[in-house]
Amino acid sequence: MSNHVARRTPGGIFALTLMIAASSVFAADGSVPAPLEQAYRTLRAHRWVDLTHEFAPGIPHWKGFADESVKPVYTYDKGGFFAQQFTHVGQWGTHVDPPAHFIRGGRTVDQIRPDEMLLPLAVIDVHAQVAANPDYVVTLDDVKQWEARHGEIPMGAFVALRTDWSKRWPDGKAMQNVDAKGIAHYPGWSLPVLKFLYETRKIGASGHETTDTDPGSATTRDDYSLETYVLGTDHYQIELLANLDQVPEAGALVFVSFPKPQHGSGFPARVLAVLP
Repeated sequence: MSNHVARRTPGGIFALTLMIAASSVFAADGSVPAPLEQAYRTLRAHRWVDLTHEFAPGIPHWKGFADESVKPVYTYDKGGFFAQQFTHVGQWGTHVDPPAHFIRGGRTVDQIRPDEMLLPLAVIDVHAQVAANPDYVVTLDDVKQWEARHGEIPMGAFVALRTDWSKRWPDGKAMQNVDAKGIAHYPGWSLPVLKFLYETRKIGASGHETTDTDPGSATTRDDYSLETYVLGTDHYQIELLANLDQVPEAGALVFVSFPKPQHGSGFPARVLAVLP
């Protein structure tokens, strides 16, 4: 492991895993387990947190999508086993948006590499600001305060925006928070922050708890310029994350997984954090 990587990586489980991969560790019996076996033992010893909502018909979703339908195809009494048919849009529940979702010619779900699915996790916590102002958008000052506490956001990180908006799940009306004039009020990212993260810190992906990258005041006008920016950087994002209040701001790992539909424009994801 180069000194450069060590400096750019905050302490905790991510640094520990890299150290294991770079050195031999003796077991109690004197043998030398393979680095991956030791990494597995290390990961199993830590707490895991599911950052994923269960999905079902009626859950909160983008205003333009139809609801999910689920029906049994076989049952234990008719066929001898249980199988269901699920019908839903790709962007359903906690889900991945690949570049192709907004960018013509961009990578589709099946083209996201496996090495892009294991990342150090950085959580920018603005839930207090959002509690006072549901239209709050994250600022560069919020990011600089994070870095003052934890050091630079590591290259290749997954940066999650904690707003605690997921606590409104599964109430779709509460998630959209639309006023009498039809304007939605929910928090979001900002272009200066996204540009800093993707262009300066070179992060690997980002995610949030709301249905959209852009705040509700923008999506009410069908303005999705921030989501267009993220996907235009050739990175994926995860929407409708959960349980960010259960993970630390720095030091955790995140595993992002999803099926591999050919030419897929999006799909439900399973996102897991491993705490330091």
